[in-house]
Amino acid sequence: MKSNTYKLIEFFIIFILIPISFALEYSPFIKLGIGFIGFLYVIYLLLKVERKKFKVAQGLNWKKFWRETVIKLAIIAVLTTLFVWFTDNARLFEVLLNKPLLWLTILFVYSVFSVYPQELIYRTLFFERYAVLFQSNSFAIVLNAVVFSLAHIMFKSTLVLVLTFLGGLLFALTYTKTKSTLLVSIEHAIYGSWLFTVGMGTMLGFPS
Repeated sequence: MKSNTYKLIEFFIIFILIPISFALEYSPFIKLGIGFIGFLYVIYLLLKVERKKFKVAQGLNWKKFWRETVIKLAIIAVLTTLFVWFTDNARLFEVLLNKPLLWLTILFVYSVFSVYPQELIYRTLFFERYAVLFQSNSFAIVLNAVVFSLAHIMFKSTLVLVLTFLGGLLFALTYTKTKSTLLVSIEHAIYGSWLFTVGMGTMLGFPS
């Protein structure tokens, strides 16, 4: 009981209190400090408490993963292209066409230094440490999408919250099926990179 209470408090601080605090106006250096210390604590929890190892899992079904990811990407590509075209067509593939070097640089930095840490926190830590607190797996998946969306509250955009909630559902489903941080990170990087490419990067905090 005491262990679960501690985990709930920990969960509240990591997934609710800190993200909401980042939406408030105070020194960005303090925010960076909180984020850095928080991430170190997450690594400690994964390696020392949960005894996880950062390695590629054996027996991953890469063929199925790529097939499902390509299908989902095609649907996302059609919907987001139409959205940008009808709402602000000047932004459609703007960075790709006008600043290809920036486009490549941002995709690399985003995939390596943003996506993977996010997935360690919001999928690996969440499901390996806190999902046991919730009796229903379906509830845990929906809650995961909610807190992932909450992590983007600093952008103060309803559209961003909706998109990240939907993305959170996709990533949570992938993780619960594969138990692979690598696969869900690849999926996350692909969809996020597409949003930047199609012209939706500004609202998601990408440089443009």
